[in-house]
Amino acid sequence: MLSFSSSSTAERKLAFLVVAFFLHHVWSFSIVPLHALQRRGLPFRNFASKRVYLSSDENDSSKANDADKGIDLSLDPRLYKVRLSRAPGIDWGTDLSFSFVYVRDMDPAGDAAFSGEVQKGDQLCELTPVGGVPIPLIGAPFDLVMNTFVELDKSVREIDFVFFRGTKQELKAICANGNSIQGESEQITVTVIQNKGSQEEAVVTLTAKPGVNVRELLVDNGINVYQSVTRWTNCKGKQLCGTCIVNITKGSLGTNRKSMDEASTLRENPDSYRLSCVTFAYDDITVETFPPIKAAQWTR
Repeated sequence: MLSFSSSSTAERKLAFLVVAFFLHHVWSFSIVPLHALQRRGLPFRNFASKRVYLSSDENDSSKANDADKGIDLSLDPRLYKVRLSRAPGIDWGTDLSFSFVYVRDMDPAGDAAFSGEVQKGDQLCELTPVGGVPIPLIGAPFDLVMNTFVELDKSVREIDFVFFRGTKQELKAICANGNSIQGESEQITVTVIQNKGSQEEAVVTLTAKPGVNVRELLVDNGINVYQSVTRWTNCKGKQLCGTCIVNITKGSLGTNRKSMDEASTLRENPDSYRLSCVTFAYDDITVETFPPIKAAQWTR
């Protein structure tokens, strides 16, 4: 407490200004507006424009309409369903394709381990918040799976998980042999836009199996992914030259996630730019060849 019992009016004013100056700095560092958080790159996410998955308060008609869209467990004896808490104590993993998420490890004190049903290596196929509708996740990119958990409605407490007890290759084989667990097609469509914006612009539609390498698919079909003389000096898909750049204009979530090396190579370009030699497509995508590249890309 400050006492001004014998202070002059000037002294009171001076003391007040000192206190006000101090409080101004306290307030200015304590209260940070939302737009400032976003500018600083802090982990704020705005869900206002996103669909929030599966509130337990969904209306009955919606539940009834979607009830038959889940995976049919009778398709293969290695499929099973287990109900776990929203935080099941599972450490999720994936391979270098950053898709086909599986159980890498479990917390011994977690719900999954206590269930006695889930095992390390089991492939995640689907999740259904209790009272909601199924979300198919076979072959989904790792980021998409993690975002699905994040975007669950806060009212969701328990989830029905569908797992496949087997390897990624075995799971893919089931889908490819016509026992499509999700109704997934044996083929994906890759739409290629060449010479965009010029008089020579052309669109080519290719089909391939899920998991196809984008560079190999395009080159095998006579489509050049290398700009200028790099066509003759490229590394032939070894991720050494960084010149097979394409732009995934649609369907980027249907591809594997960028590695740190790829992200570094393309750091001055839009997020949709990829090195085709290390890009694998698991769903329909649209690819633009010869996207605009800054000179710095070739002078590093």
